[in-house]
Amino acid sequence: MEVSPLIDQEVVARTLGVALSTGADFAEVFVEDKRSSSAHFDDGRVEELGSGRDRGAGIRVVAGETTGFAHTADLSERGLAAAAEAAAAAARAGGATVRTVVVDPVETRPQPVEIRPESVAKGDKVELLRRAEAAARSRGGAITQVSATYGDSRRRILVANSDGLWATDDQTRTLFVVGVVASGDSGMQTGRRAIGHTMGFELFDHHQVEDLAVEAADQALTKLRARPAPSGQLPVVIGRGGGGVLFHEACGHGLEADHVHKDVSVFARRVGEQVASPLVTLVDDSTVAHEWGSFAIDDEGTAAQRNVLIEDGVLTDYIWDRLRADAVGHRLSGNGRRQSYRDLPMVRMTNTYLVNGTGSADDIVADTPEGVYVAQLGGGQVNTATGDFVFGMTEAYLIEDGKITEPLRQGNLIGNGPKVLELIDAVADDFEFGPPGTCGKDGQGVPVGDGVPTLRVSSLTVGGTAA
Repeated sequence: MEVSPLIDQEVVARTLGVALSTGADFAEVFVEDKRSSSAHFDDGRVEELGSGRDRGAGIRVVAGETTGFAHTADLSERGLAAAAEAAAAAARAGGATVRTVVVDPVETRPQPVEIRPESVAKGDKVELLRRAEAAARSRGGAITQVSATYGDSRRRILVANSDGLWATDDQTRTLFVVGVVASGDSGMQTGRRAIGHTMGFELFDHHQVEDLAVEAADQALTKLRARPAPSGQLPVVIGRGGGGVLFHEACGHGLEADHVHKDVSVFARRVGEQVASPLVTLVDDSTVAHEWGSFAIDDEGTAAQRNVLIEDGVLTDYIWDRLRADAVGHRLSGNGRRQSYRDLPMVRMTNTYLVNGTGSADDIVADTPEGVYVAQLGGGQVNTATGDFVFGMTEAYLIEDGKITEPLRQGNLIGNGPKVLELIDAVADDFEFGPPGTCGKDGQGVPVGDGVPTLRVSSLTVGGTAA
């Protein structure tokens, strides 16, 4: 795969030579060519129809513990050389030296695409939005507002470095989101559903936008009759798929090697220790076919991998980028990610999930005399140094006498990530990935996936508004 006809191996090799000319230890060229399109539909009108292209290169130079970085949209050899000189100057290690770099292409296998989104007419994309709105409004007059968004992107990257690496990837992602507002005597309530996969327009051969819209509308309608959530310490059952963000935020960030290195993680220096219930095995895996956080290589050129972080409750490893791994002699885990060529890579999750247990989802609910069933978690806040978190419950229900009963609203889950891991006392065998996500860290956002089977936390603080 050619990222750009302006970039060839000889030019990249000479650019790396310039980057190393001041005596640096390591140099890297990252080239990105990204095209995207989107359409937004709100209450029967196309509000936005856009497309864009972003292309350029970022050059990183490492000398000792100093990193120099420069980026440019000029992909000519002169432009690349100027960026390499700037990065080298920032990381200057001493006397000038000359190093010749021979780059050796490696074979990669991008996620397969059947229908390139750029080959699909804009009118066909807009028609998906119209169909979704019609389906949502078919649920009745209480549906007062419907919005839908379509998006796709194709991101082609090249990573070459002074170790001789030359690796490429071609990443296509397609997304569809429906948001619904329902109005009634209790005010307004919202519903939302999203699908997104690392694949092309064939996404809509596997998922019907009408089904998505109906689910969003029904969620909003159900919340119109919801009662305020209770308050206090209660057992909480988290439904399959919908609670993965809890583990991404409350546990996953604490397992990123940069947080561990800075000693701002509750999991620092705990490899080999029991940190969770024996029912918990937590994985970060960028090889999952078509999942939102999947790829062939990370943004440092490392092949996608499946990394077991917690196994049977025991902390087995962290996730790593090149700088953190090289500093301690650890293997690369394929978690060096960046938002664009303008950014330095950092340690990031990909698809983070809890693996299946052996229980039954129905039995878990039946064995819970009272509590809260969370079908979908919303956004929240997490302190990685302590593990303390607060998450909103987007869709939740009361559990009474072992049965899911009334819908709830206006509630949060409040707890501590490591403590939650210890208090998981049941895990079902019905694993599912949740909706696509964007993980923000230090001003950069990257696509991520998460998922869980149905599970129960024996005690969590529910912050509701019920008297």
